[in-house]
Amino acid sequence: VVEAVKDGQFHIFAIETVDQGIELLTGVEAGDPDAEGNYPENSINGIVHRRLEALAEKEREFRGSEKE
Repeated sequence: VVEAVKDGQFHIFAIETVDQGIELLTGVEAGDPDAEGNYPENSINGIVHRRLEALAEKEREFRGSEKE
């Protein structure tokens, strides 16, 4: 690993948060929530938040259909 780093074939980055790692690995902003809890639309966290909301809605619809 040391030789690969010296040769520029491998890089080591120090990060403090998962969001920093996400940004480093994807090149896309992780995104911070605003005062209402909404994330920037094209951020990783915004995309994940919308997907989780969609899955939660499907789950609610499924549970509603179980009662019928």
